[in-house]
Amino acid sequence: MESSTDKKFFILYKPKDIVSGDFYYATSHKHPESKVEKFYLCTADCTGHGVPGAFMSMLNISYLNESIIEKSISKPNEILDHIREEIIASLNPEGSEEESKDGMDCILAAFDFTNNKLDYAAANNSFYIARDKDLISCPADKMPVGKSPKEKEPFTLHTVDLKKGDVVYMLTDGLPDQFGGPKGKKFKYKQLEDILLSNCEKPMDDQKKSLNDAFESWKGNLEQVDDVLLIGIRV
Repeated sequence: MESSTDKKFFILYKPKDIVSGDFYYATSHKHPESKVEKFYLCTADCTGHGVPGAFMSMLNISYLNESIIEKSISKPNEILDHIREEIIASLNPEGSEEESKDGMDCILAAFDFTNNKLDYAAANNSFYIARDKDLISCPADKMPVGKSPKEKEPFTLHTVDLKKGDVVYMLTDGLPDQFGGPKGKKFKYKQLEDILLSNCEKPMDDQKKSLNDAFESWKGNLEQVDDVLLIGIRV
């Protein structure tokens, strides 16, 4: 178990190349109409990796700043709605038949640590909360933040009551999609869930080491197939 001096979070971030299409974004912001400061955390997987992915990361970080800080949009679903509009306007203003598929899959969470509440919206990427030796899966909308057949549908706002000791795990798909093991198969979410559940009560740095060791062992001598990002936060 952790002592009061142990860290309350870890970040496992392993870009495939020097620069990355995966990024994480964090900021605290108190909106004018709210009495409570919220901590916003986004884990995102942009189209591509390397330089094209990094360009999309910079664009989306800029839109997150604009939405949360400049425009003071408070709800994660409305923030994603706004970013989607901006991405489409920037990258595909004509709506041509050869439409740009550039965008991102992401989880955007707003933590209210005063009242132990979590508001979130998610595009394609779900995430987990470890609680009382159980793993709760938090669902995502099956659409990206970008051009898609569902681009007119608003993102869904979810609200979760948090408990002291919960560990929230937000991630992209790079770790479960990694090929390796004895048969060169994908790591997959089930194996990841087992590792999270068996380590969730350990100090955060130990959890990070266990995840990194499992990933490297599975990958072996094979090439890393995608950017990897997984963040854990203890409430």
